[in-house]
Amino acid sequence: MQLEDYLERDDRIVLPLGSTEQHAYLSLGTDAILAERVAVEAAEPLGVPVLPAVPFGITPSFAAFPGSPSLRTETLLTVVRDLLDSLHGQGFRRILLLNGHGGNAPVRSLAREWTATHADGQALYHEWFGPQTYAVIRELEPDGQHASWWENFPWTRLAGVDLPKEPKPPMDEGAYEVADARGIRELLVDGSFGGPYERPQEDLERVWQAAVAEARKRLETGWR
Repeated sequence: MQLEDYLERDDRIVLPLGSTEQHAYLSLGTDAILAERVAVEAAEPLGVPVLPAVPFGITPSFAAFPGSPSLRTETLLTVVRDLLDSLHGQGFRRILLLNGHGGNAPVRSLAREWTATHADGQALYHEWFGPQTYAVIRELEPDGQHASWWENFPWTRLAGVDLPKEPKPPMDEGAYEVADARGIRELLVDGSFGGPYERPQEDLERVWQAAVAEARKRLETGWR
């Protein structure tokens, strides 16, 4: 009933997209947690509703890490397309797909394709770490990717887990590209792609505020 009232004055909604996968010393749910939390904090002042995050994504590279289930690319695209069609049928016309997992990148093309076939609708794809946020990340620390310091927030940490104090050397990207899942497990060992495991809280706060502000701007001004 609340959403029926909302649709009389607005037609925006946010669908976060995540993944459940190894993140070294962090939560398996890191990608979904980050996507949904950025979405909620960005959308709340605007009064835009946020759906629960889709918890599974495309992550076949981590198949040798227990607790990292993967969808096939066509499966995820079918799920997202079905959700877009369903939301459109209920009256939502501007749908922000806020992604927290790099492997879900094919959804970007789907969003454009779906938008091109819906004159009265738009699907907008946005990474939780957009260009402006990523610039802040790299200003603070040039090293670190998957499962490194800039995914290490209070809400993605695990109780009772001690992080290594020394940064991990960057992974061999060439070896990663040609390895199978078992080889990737052997290459990564703990799952991190390299870089510091943590940085001061004030650095994380700068990253987070940039991410929320960037997502809110897309919600406000990103529509055609």
